Amino acid sequence: MSDFASLNLVKPLLNALTQAGYTTPTPIQAQAIPHLLAGRDLLGIAQTGTGKTAAFALPILNKLSQIKGRPAPNAPRALILTPTRELASQIGNSIAVYGKHVPTTHTVVFGGVGKQPQIRALSRGVDILVATPGRLLDLMGERHVRLDQIQVFVLDEADRMLDMGFIHDIRRIIKVIPAKRHTLLFSATMPKDIAELAEGLLTNPAKVEVTPESTTVERITQKVLFVDKQNKRSLLKNVLEHESIEQVLVFTRTKHGANRVAEYLDKHRIASAAIHGNKSQSAREKALDGFRKGKLKVLVATDIAARGIDVAGISHVINFDLPNESESYVHRIGRTARAGRDGNAISFCDAEERGYLLDIEKTIRQTVPVDIDHEFHCEVVANAAPIKPSRKRSSGHGAGGGNPHGGGHRRGNPSTASKPRQHSGRRTPSSKGRSGSVA
Repeated sequence: MSDFASLNLVKPLLNALTQAGYTTPTPIQAQAIPHLLAGRDLLGIAQTGTGKTAAFALPILNKLSQIKGRPAPNAPRALILTPTRELASQIGNSIAVYGKHVPTTHTVVFGGVGKQPQIRALSRGVDILVATPGRLLDLMGERHVRLDQIQVFVLDEADRMLDMGFIHDIRRIIKVIPAKRHTLLFSATMPKDIAELAEGLLTNPAKVEVTPESTTVERITQKVLFVDKQNKRSLLKNVLEHESIEQVLVFTRTKHGANRVAEYLDKHRIASAAIHGNKSQSAREKALDGFRKGKLKVLVATDIAARGIDVAGISHVINFDLPNESESYVHRIGRTARAGRDGNAISFCDAEERGYLLDIEKTIRQTVPVDIDHEFHCEVVANAAPIKPSRKRSSGHGAGGGNPHGGGHRRGNPSTASKPRQHSGRRTPSSKGRSGSVA
């Protein structure tokens, strides 16, 4: 697909894309948009950063721009359901960019902020509603929004929705949407429960899969550091002081862990902030803004809060805690090596996490090199027998979930993930060096 003009979008959308600097569709856009313009339901397997927001927003805008008359008060024509506040906000911002020359309206609703501005916007009538499940159900219960006029329904980040415990909310919402509708489901991974959800939600869907969930980006250098759990914060301080780091995204498994790490770094005069589901919307936006502008060197985040963070200057991702789901490792380290840059992924591994490391290496089909050249290297951990990791899906609470309403969207044309290099042999304590990494 050479350019957006070949996708048969209306001219005002093409003009907006040109003005925004978009020239070439990403693979998800090139493959999905023709199906959606033809009215087919769609199952999209795509990670954040592949351009999927434009893949569903452009066809929606294309369709609604050709409908005459304003939408009825409190009765949107399209619903985009997304798990987190940041993602909802960024999807709204993208719709504003793409739709600046078409006569469609939109609004975004999520928790953590006052309802009244959202209620007023809905009462004026909007074509597109971007929402998180909790706030949407609140507004439905108070009769400030009804979904009987929905023509297009998008379920975005479906796997994270289920991780955060939103499945019952999703089912409640689906029950009141017209059965005759255009439905799109996007998910970064396709576990059994998502496949079952898609089967009941979609009708004869086209399937588009552009980024295999376990591939690696060759531009990312990976390494693992074995360390006693009690020494992790000291090791992090050491790495931040001695590595050539511009901006770093540090992942913890829990919200409380993120707070403790950020407080420790601040105590040692390393500019940082924590971002997770318990933070207020203003605190999250302030932290993200400070990080994007380079005022903060370190952003400490949980998986859910970090989903969709798009900062091109992230030079390093540090897994302070290894994730208990190997696919999360793929998403985490894909936050670096953006916009054609190289990136680095450093993982701390204590004795209890050896099993997680083993699971990650099986998923990415390669061995993560070990770095023993640090003062906190622990031979006991390095030689410990891996504990078989639990297959239980995250509830979202420990990972910074609970009931947050925030997320993210990556603009531009991200580089496609390349096939992981195959490595043979067992890891030894001296096996250092560079390897490919995951997208």
